[in-house]
Amino acid sequence: MTSSVPPPSSSSHNVFVYGSILEPAVAAVILDRTADTVPAVLHSYHRYKLKGLPYPCVVPFESGKVNGKVIIGVSDAELNNFDVIEGVEYERVTVEVVRVDNGEKMKVETYVWVNKDDPRMYGEWDFEEWRVVHAEKFVETFRKVLEWNKNPNGKSLEEAVGPLVLSDD
Repeated sequence: MTSSVPPPSSSSHNVFVYGSILEPAVAAVILDRTADTVPAVLHSYHRYKLKGLPYPCVVPFESGKVNGKVIIGVSDAELNNFDVIEGVEYERVTVEVVRVDNGEKMKVETYVWVNKDDPRMYGEWDFEEWRVVHAEKFVETFRKVLEWNKNPNGKSLEEAVGPLVLSDD
């Protein structure tokens, strides 16, 4: 007799990250493992600071380029964790990046800011500055968000986690 249980999903994704998820400890919370990454550049986008918020956004910008990393081999379940963490202010889109190590072009998923005309966007976000001030708090908050997503126990996200806007002001 053959089993009617479908085989586990073997779908694998590559995700370009450019902000807080560049921090290995943050990526590890989302993936529940160490991320396998390669440095890459996303052309025709710009990474902005967001006034009052400690995390960046990217939006299309003809002459722009964003340095980041591609996380290789992301499962469907892990991609869902990215979706939960990124929330409704970002949309997941497929883009092309160029690997820094070998110049290879790759189609990858990334998260683009939904409000392309957001008046809070300005300047250039700085990872090292963010890392010193915010990395530990992001690890803790992302862990709580993903725990809540698995088992909300009738609580809203804010009830379970507290305020999600980690103010930069």
